Amino acid sequence: MTYTSSDKDNHKELTQKTVYSILFAISFGHLLNDLLQAVIPAAYPILKDKYALTFTQVGLITFSYQMAASILQPFVGFYTDKHPKPYSQLVGMCFTASGIILLSYASSFHIILLSVILVGIGSSIFHPEASRVSYLASGGKRGLAQSIFQIGGNTGTAIGPLLVAWIVVPNGQQHIIWFVAAAMLAIIVLSYIARWYQNHLNLAAKKKIVLENLPNLSQTRVVISVIILLVLIFSKYFYIASISSYFTFYLIEKFSLSVADAQFHLFLFLLSVAAGTLLGGPLGDKFGRKYVIWFSVLGAAPFTLMLPYADLFWTTVLSIIIGTIMSSAFPAILVYAQELLPKKLGMVSGLFYGFAFGMGGLGSALLGNLADHTGIEYVYHICAYLPLIGIIAYFLPNLKKSV
Repeated sequence: MTYTSSDKDNHKELTQKTVYSILFAISFGHLLNDLLQAVIPAAYPILKDKYALTFTQVGLITFSYQMAASILQPFVGFYTDKHPKPYSQLVGMCFTASGIILLSYASSFHIILLSVILVGIGSSIFHPEASRVSYLASGGKRGLAQSIFQIGGNTGTAIGPLLVAWIVVPNGQQHIIWFVAAAMLAIIVLSYIARWYQNHLNLAAKKKIVLENLPNLSQTRVVISVIILLVLIFSKYFYIASISSYFTFYLIEKFSLSVADAQFHLFLFLLSVAAGTLLGGPLGDKFGRKYVIWFSVLGAAPFTLMLPYADLFWTTVLSIIIGTIMSSAFPAILVYAQELLPKKLGMVSGLFYGFAFGMGGLGSALLGNLADHTGIEYVYHICAYLPLIGIIAYFLPNLKKSV
């Protein structure tokens, strides 16, 4: 089969150049997707008061959402590795929109659970293919591409609580329905990305594209490395769960803040997560992903250990430092895993996103139960030690710094 001149130019652009228009578009789609997800924990104080929920029930809400988001992701990724579905992200966004609509009118704990499960399913469909698009559009700058992709999600997660504080807190649960507008905008953006992705697949079908060489590691070493990365994900997301689900309750109880003020402090933490994410990928490209992973998990330990003893000012400062350091891990971890298994991009992305969501959900459920029995402040004394697990990153093999 022959190429036209136009085909050759497009082929070169799609495989050798960093396609920033697609990277920023998928980042914005990620922003909207994760903004909608962030509505769930941001609405916890309202739902807890309205339906007299315990911390255990709040944890179960997060657990239900996160498990729906996590269990399906590796299977979605495994399937799309063999059968790419450029328009599947639109289906995922329809699930998310349905969950948001149901949440705005939920009248019981069980309906709340159903609504968040729908949002979780939408997330599980979105992330594997979206991460693959980021990888394909990277032009070899994989860390940078993953950071651009992640910064969108983290920014959406940070904006969500603020919008809930402005729109929902003063007006009530039913005003969550306004967030469906974000889902409609996301569908427009994802349609544009899907067309680019389909074009990429059509050109790739004409001439097989080799994106990556396999790492010079034994299968056993690859498996051990993946296990180490998953343990690090456990450490990071268990701790992050303590902030994303319960930080507002912690600030309200310890410092007598209002819900709106506590949400603002959560926003500052989540904004720091976005900033750290932007740094993690390019630093991994430059210095090696292993060193970024090691620092971003273990390096947060001194600050997490100080947090439970800090006053309000230093609690805010420490939470920002913790968010910046810890969030730099995920882009480096994900790209490192993709380089370990370059022929299974969808499965790897689904596994790591899914495991991250699962650990966040499990952590939220367990920590909520712990908070009911010991108090919310004790949770932060226990979680402070989690980043020390980061020392095991020492045993990761060194891969190439950049491509």
